[in-house]
Amino acid sequence: MQSLRGVTVCLPACNEAATVGRIVRTIGRELVDKGIVDEILVVDDGSTDGTADASRAAGARVVTADGSEPGRAAGKGAAMRTGLAASRGDVVVYCDADVRNFAAHFVTRLLEPLSDPRVVFVKAYYDRPLHDDPHGGGRVTELVAKPLISLLFPHLREIRQPLAGECAGRREALEDLDFASGYAVDLALVIDLAERYGVSAIAQADLGVRVHRNRTLDQLSDQSRSIIAMVLERAGIELHDLGRPIGPAFRDRTVLPG
Repeated sequence: MQSLRGVTVCLPACNEAATVGRIVRTIGRELVDKGIVDEILVVDDGSTDGTADASRAAGARVVTADGSEPGRAAGKGAAMRTGLAASRGDVVVYCDADVRNFAAHFVTRLLEPLSDPRVVFVKAYYDRPLHDDPHGGGRVTELVAKPLISLLFPHLREIRQPLAGECAGRREALEDLDFASGYAVDLALVIDLAERYGVSAIAQADLGVRVHRNRTLDQLSDQSRSIIAMVLERAGIELHDLGRPIGPAFRDRTVLPG
């Protein structure tokens, strides 16, 4: 892998004391010590379970997400914005802090496509087990994100995991964006970067299998709501217009029949 100038791995984390320490130690031992990664940054977003202490003990630098306080998270978008502002690397790799089978390739495979100067952003894809089903995860991806993309942003259909928390981007590209709020941020980054740089500037990396904490249906409902609102806003559709008949402009955008 071609050397990249200054790499920060950023872990937004809210109550992830059970897993974040192992992730930080893996990055430190297998990537920092080998000169591949320069900095491990954990953004504590309102944790009450000792996430910050576990992260520091494992060797990470810890910052607090802007707008958060113990017991009240500012949301993933805010945590990612805070991480970008606090990071020092020319490349920032974001990884989720709840991954139970984290390995060094979660970072290195995201970095590899950035050896091509035409690539500004890399999005992960993977298999996501759900209980006994090896491919049953990603419910919001399949039921919400992908249908919305196919209707409103069909040029992004080839993005296999649009909601993946694992991604890597060049600082100059990321700093030029407004990070969406909450869990909508992962898809918003793809939409915004494709608009500014073109789909060809976004690469994808296969991370294999990703095992993490699966959320409850009520949590997924809140996540879905924020994603729907963001996609409609990016598509120029006002929420108060949704009760009206579909007009020609909307039909053109969604490629709906006559």
